[in-house]
Amino acid sequence: MSVSEYTAVVTGAASKRGIGRATAHALAAAGWNVAVLDLDEAAAKATADEIVGAHPVQAFGLACDVTDETSVATAVDTLTADAPPVGAVVNNAGITSPTRFLDVDGAEWDRIFAVNVRGAYNITRRLAPGMAERGFGRVVFLSSVSAERGGGVFGGVAYSAAKAAQLGFARALARELGPHGVTVNSVAPGLIDTDITGGALEGERKEALLSGIPVGRNGRVADVADLITYLCRPESGYITGATYDVNGGSHIH
Repeated sequence: MSVSEYTAVVTGAASKRGIGRATAHALAAAGWNVAVLDLDEAAAKATADEIVGAHPVQAFGLACDVTDETSVATAVDTLTADAPPVGAVVNNAGITSPTRFLDVDGAEWDRIFAVNVRGAYNITRRLAPGMAERGFGRVVFLSSVSAERGGGVFGGVAYSAAKAAQLGFARALARELGPHGVTVNSVAPGLIDTDITGGALEGERKEALLSGIPVGRNGRVADVADLITYLCRPESGYITGATYDVNGGSHIH
């Protein structure tokens, strides 16, 4: 089979310096058609145009609020009508929060879980049945080193808890969907140079963070995107229920 027959959906993929956008480009370079889903419709369409200009694939930019089931349904219906069948879902959309537990309120807690956990449910629940029916699919969750080491990088307790929930979600889903040719894996990035982390990568703070990374540098979005693309290959069908750390050795466990 060829991935050119399928579309890879990447949520939250319109940020210029984000992991999602880099992943969309990497998947397109590997031959996938790509659907960029993002809250910012104009940015999603601009990213899709950029992908088409750089790779000989189809690309679709769609407005989508992953926390809203109606918004997700509308985006999926559009894809079903216009794009090749979905063969991969990358649950990249996420938000962080540095709020300490003793200061976090219920609304903030729910906001973090709404995007990172419920959002992943909403999009995966819509697309998993089709992949299972077709006998091929790849699902990748963007978790975080914070889920494994218990915060301490950028995210507080709410973020770490939500990203840990994704790991359990992925492992259980891998058991259910494995018999249908669908693999489910997680990627747990450490310190990656994106707009979210950029402000923390300055001066003494940067030196302190880098001192704990054996490879001696912060991660790049391509480091994560390349791994996600590898997990989405048809040849990677015997890898499922796994969590892959991308942290330069900062959390060896």
